[in-house]
Amino acid sequence: MSLFGVQGLQKDSRQEELHGHAVALAVMQVPRAVASFNKYVTNNIQGLWAWLLPPWAVVHHTGRSSGRAFKTPIMGFKTPEGFAIPMLYGPQSHWVKNLLAAGGGEIQRGGRRYKLVDPRVVPASEISAKGIAGVYTRAAATTLVATLGERV
Repeated sequence: MSLFGVQGLQKDSRQEELHGHAVALAVMQVPRAVASFNKYVTNNIQGLWAWLLPPWAVVHHTGRSSGRAFKTPIMGFKTPEGFAIPMLYGPQSHWVKNLLAAGGGEIQRGGRRYKLVDPRVVPASEISAKGIAGVYTRAAATTLVATLGERV
């Protein structure tokens, strides 16, 4: 048994400072079985409201093989490095591979849609987000960072 009683959840303990308090972080990667469930169930529900309520957002990306348009709800944050999306499912997620292969995509957040340009995967420790954005970003081992481009 591991963190939160979920089998297979990988973790690594860290300390984080949040409003003057030390907070223990678990760097984790969610099992692929959870990702599969979310893809077919949770994402459809979140897609109804995620584009309206920051820090939730919807990533619009094109399939690498199919050329089909996809929408994936995510949680992301504006940071000095660009727009940061913690990858709790890891870099093997299709939306990550699609954005990297296409050199970008679009993000819909707070009711507005923007281009995502020059996506790259970086260690979460390189992201300088503060507060809850920093805690959430560093809960993942890696983060996708992209430049927030013009409004679409």
